[in-house]
Amino acid sequence: MERWEQETLAPVLKKRPERKPRFETVSLEEVNRLYTPADTTEIDFERDISFPGEFPYTRGIHPTGYRGKLWTMRQFAGFGTPEETNARFKYLMTQGQTGLSVAYDLPTLMGYDADSSLSEGEVGKCGVAVSSLADMEVLFDGIPLEEVTVSQTINAPASVLLAMYLVVAEKQGADWKKISGTLQNDILKEYIAQKEWIYPIRPAMKLVTDTFEFCNRYVPRYNPISVSGYHIREAGATALQELAFTLRDGIEYVEWGARAGLDVDEFVPRISFFFNAHNDFFEEIAKYRAARRIWARTMKERFNAKNERTLQLRFHTQTAGVSLTVQQPLNNIIRVAIQALAGVLGGTNSLHTDAYDEALALPTDRAALIALRTQQIIAEETGAANTIDPLGGSYFLEALTKKMEDGALEYFRKIDAMGGMVEAVEKGFPQREIQESAYQYQKAVERGEQTIVGVNKYQMEDEPAEVPILVIDEGVRDHQVKRLQQARDRRDPGAVSNALEKVRQAARSNENTMPATIEAVRAYATLGEICDALRDVYGLYEEPAF
Repeated sequence: MERWEQETLAPVLKKRPERKPRFETVSLEEVNRLYTPADTTEIDFERDISFPGEFPYTRGIHPTGYRGKLWTMRQFAGFGTPEETNARFKYLMTQGQTGLSVAYDLPTLMGYDADSSLSEGEVGKCGVAVSSLADMEVLFDGIPLEEVTVSQTINAPASVLLAMYLVVAEKQGADWKKISGTLQNDILKEYIAQKEWIYPIRPAMKLVTDTFEFCNRYVPRYNPISVSGYHIREAGATALQELAFTLRDGIEYVEWGARAGLDVDEFVPRISFFFNAHNDFFEEIAKYRAARRIWARTMKERFNAKNERTLQLRFHTQTAGVSLTVQQPLNNIIRVAIQALAGVLGGTNSLHTDAYDEALALPTDRAALIALRTQQIIAEETGAANTIDPLGGSYFLEALTKKMEDGALEYFRKIDAMGGMVEAVEKGFPQREIQESAYQYQKAVERGEQTIVGVNKYQMEDEPAEVPILVIDEGVRDHQVKRLQQARDRRDPGAVSNALEKVRQAARSNENTMPATIEAVRAYATLGEICDALRDVYGLYEEPAF
């Protein structure tokens, strides 16, 4: 290396210096000019890399990779009324989508009904509006839940939406033991990054473990949580912070489940993860490979797990919404394709590709189809799915993977010293770390050190013609309020009142709240009413100033 630098490199640099003094990833981590075997001397193939399907799963959890089965193409969708979203689901399925993923609107995410004064102006805008079982029945009308895997992006009121989903499946005649899908249900990242909470942290964690226990017993093929780094990254975290905080959140859920009396080797195999795919191609691939390795070792060494599936980290990937630009929006198609390819080369188990118009509005049918076709072209035309972990063994990638692993473990040590992730969140530690990273990245963009094509470089005086966008009709709220009132008129008020009191009693007595929640849903108690019953017991969370 020294000989090359002196004899070959130095004369060239003397004549023609490099483009800039420092090269960095999107996370502002310095990248060396060249990587060689000297950068991988601490890496042992058998111990750290190994073969696909073998511990520590750096190269993937399946021995055949995508040669056996492609990743699930699970496009995130939801807007307006349940009828409109149902139609979008069916359209995407006819175009080759292999899994559904539900986006709920802001009132639903916050546990409010469509007719709440706090819902005004937001019903159906950022996702589909669901206030009661009546809405959920329409949302999945004609979609056999025993045959289709469905992911639900819902957190604070996740147990209520899970109850609605299960009751709809029950009404379809489905066997709960055959239902597969995923509930996001990751409340820790709400306090850290996304900020859509209802209850204080500790009772909210109890609701999460209630779903673990219930699904473990009654819905064994269902993933009751998807631990989500995606929103942590969207809030401004670096790739390393996304990796570290997400996996440490996962560890926290395992600890809470174990303290609730659950067997690690029974419930942990149903924990899934959700990562971001950002612009820095190699950094993202290294992140995914490190995630599998860290999780496998942590489950084995920290929790003494024996079940091979407990050690195998399964994850969904979504391309980075925060990277999409309003300026020159067609550029987003290229960004999404590169990010999606990183997810595939990193071994993702399922994938969502953002639509190019999402910096402007929810995607149109055309934009959603282009996003889906992006995945299909990667799968069918690029050759990326022909071999397993094709970049494995690259000096650069292996060194990056090791750097990611070491950095994440250092964060683990800091969080463990605070008492755990709940305590770290209460102290504001991850929140401050992310705020600082977001600030430093923005300053780098403003200084021109980080390029965003079309924004701070290669701008155009005359932007291309306007992109057609999806506009949510203001009549959605009226439509939803009307159905909500019809559901209330048809139900038995006494049964609803009794069911809601059972929800309160279960919360007060520290029982599992899922059975009472399901009974309330069957009686057509609304989302807002059930959440209010829990608010009566748990109270509301107010974030302190950090």
